[in-house]
Amino acid sequence: METVYDWITVAIFGGLVVLFLHRSVQPGEPQDTILHYLPPSVGCAVANWFGNEGNGLVSFLIVAGVLLYIALVLKPFGLDFKFPKR
Repeated sequence: METVYDWITVAIFGGLVVLFLHRSVQPGEPQDTILHYLPPSVGCAVANWFGNEGNGLVSFLIVAGVLLYIALVLKPFGLDFKFPKR
């Protein structure tokens, strides 16, 4: 834990772990599987690597993509984004 990239990606990954554990103990059939958590987890690792290699912009873009994936696919806190119809 030496760089800002380490802290940011580990914090996001920790949030993913908490979300997965919270959903795994809820009653009823789960709405997601562990495979839904694979892309953002790998994204955190890749963003951390790019950040540590000095590619801050690439790392930022990957982190933004990870957060977008979490918001749109995993929908924490019951977030449900509705896009306007054309």
